[in-house]
Amino acid sequence: GLFDVSHMGVYQCEGPDAALFLDSVCANDISLLEVGESCYTHFLDPDANVIDDTLVYRRSQEKYLVVVNASNDDKDWAWFNAVLNGTVKVDNQRPWARAFGKNVILRNLRDPKEGADMRVDIALQGPKSREILLSLGCDADTRKRVMALKRTELCDAVIGGFDLVVSRTGYTGEKMAFELFVHPDQAPAFWDALMKAGEPLGIKPCGLGARDSLRTEAGLPLYGHEMGGEKNLSVSEGGFGSYIKIQKPWFIGREAFIAHEKQRTGVVVRFRFTEKGVRMAHNGDPVVDRKGRVIGYVTSCAVDMEGYLTGQAFIERKSAEENTPIGIFQGAPKAAGKAPADLTTGDRVALPTPAVVVSRFAKL
Repeated sequence: GLFDVSHMGVYQCEGPDAALFLDSVCANDISLLEVGESCYTHFLDPDANVIDDTLVYRRSQEKYLVVVNASNDDKDWAWFNAVLNGTVKVDNQRPWARAFGKNVILRNLRDPKEGADMRVDIALQGPKSREILLSLGCDADTRKRVMALKRTELCDAVIGGFDLVVSRTGYTGEKMAFELFVHPDQAPAFWDALMKAGEPLGIKPCGLGARDSLRTEAGLPLYGHEMGGEKNLSVSEGGFGSYIKIQKPWFIGREAFIAHEKQRTGVVVRFRFTEKGVRMAHNGDPVVDRKGRVIGYVTSCAVDMEGYLTGQAFIERKSAEENTPIGIFQGAPKAAGKAPADLTTGDRVALPTPAVVVSRFAKL
């Protein structure tokens, strides 16, 4: 599948202190990245609220690519610049403090003023994605570098005459998949070239609805559903606490995250309905245990490869173990209906649809 994700925010953080600055802003350990590696991470505020989740790519010794959600692009760009300029509080215990890293240049690579360095994202996902990409043509050294890329690794490359950042990443759960950063002026021609090259191999253009269903089935979170948003779920409540590296001596939100983690009672799990042909569940639908007690709510839902509905839900930790039976009220009605004592033959009552907690990540 070929996905137009050119709406995603693409920043470049460069300079002698780039790693130091990103380690202040990001909760994962950016300093561990080697050139050509990337990692998934989060921006937190001083209260450990999730500003956004992101991927950070190390392009060279002092140059990092940061890709953020389109809906948060303006907010993230403002946050980065405010932290760098020292105009926002970054530590509740030390309100006078500033983040580490001063010798840093921030660049928005979707801004026309960046000229030839501009980049937008096109995602080529699926088991034949590498074969399709390389069929555009490149020299032997480039082919060798792309073939050698492991999951989360990246390189700069010229393929089919297009100047690219080639990253073996994606948000579909596919093991062989790429995000390709190209100049926006070249993006339409690059798209057409990939579609033409992939036609014999069954390539399809995919919309964002397809990406959402794929990431839901794979167990990947979406900002506003499994973290942040109206419910303001934390990273650990979203099930990704392992990406918060509290062994780092300091990053924005560290102390608040540790305090919140001691009181956390719930976590996002992946579930699957036990029967086909049931109604779709939606964000906010109640989840109950086998005794009918409400234990949480649905965050996302989609159809999986086998035709079953699968999704994610925030529930109590004690009910989060794999294979735990649960029930879901899809589209729960606002009105209670008749009292049980008033029911007569032919009346209908709303019952939860049976589902079961499954492994957080799809076993593809």
